[in-house]
Amino acid sequence: MQSVIQKIEAKYQKPAVVDVKSGDTVRVHQKIREGNKERVQVFQGLVIRTGKKGSHLSRITVRRITSGIGVEKSFLLHSPLVVEIEVTKRSKVRRNYLTYMRARTGKAARLQGLDFDRRAVNSLPEVEAPVAEVDAELAADTEAASAEV
Repeated sequence: MQSVIQKIEAKYQKPAVVDVKSGDTVRVHQKIREGNKERVQVFQGLVIRTGKKGSHLSRITVRRITSGIGVEKSFLLHSPLVVEIEVTKRSKVRRNYLTYMRARTGKAARLQGLDFDRRAVNSLPEVEAPVAEVDAELAADTEAASAEV
């Protein structure tokens, strides 16, 4: 049985997200609003940190080198601003948080690549439970709770 908080959190989760791990090179498509226009911007880099997998607060930190300067961005996986996450390369790493990559440049920053099925990793499974069912279940629970009081 889920608590009311878990049901509310489930309402804001995306039905499915790509399984991203530390050491992956990803392309994150993010909505950017400029004035009254909206466009999609792509940020490609190395995932140096993942956190809170399975939660609606799951996040990844992506690092890239731009004009000789290291730039890191954090993305909430379930955010409506994150349109798509595409894994382009998977590397062999033994840690979750790759802080040592900040100090490395050039050939020292290379990671050993792994073979993986790119199409299978980037395809999202179809989900049966739509958000409307979660809303209906939540409304029924709140009505039951108010009737008890």
